[in-house]
Amino acid sequence: MGISIWQLLIILLIIVLLFGTKKLRTIGKDMGGAVKGFRDAMEDDRDDKQDKPPQELEHAEANRVIEGEVTKEETTVAAGKEKDKDQV
Repeated sequence: MGISIWQLLIILLIIVLLFGTKKLRTIGKDMGGAVKGFRDAMEDDRDDKQDKPPQELEHAEANRVIEGEVTKEETTVAAGKEKDKDQV
């Protein structure tokens, strides 16, 4: 039991009487332009992702390994719990 065709026509007639045909045309053009702009932006974004090659490392030392050691210092006991502090 949905909305019949007659009920839709009455609703459409009320909308036309309230806004007028010129205003409805303007709203339709604005909505169509917004949808078209959205589609174009989505398509441009898709093209940008496909065209870009993976970025290669530009620096010669990019694969250099930095050596270091981890030290662990014990600190004082606070409120009955022992705290450990990791330093790199």
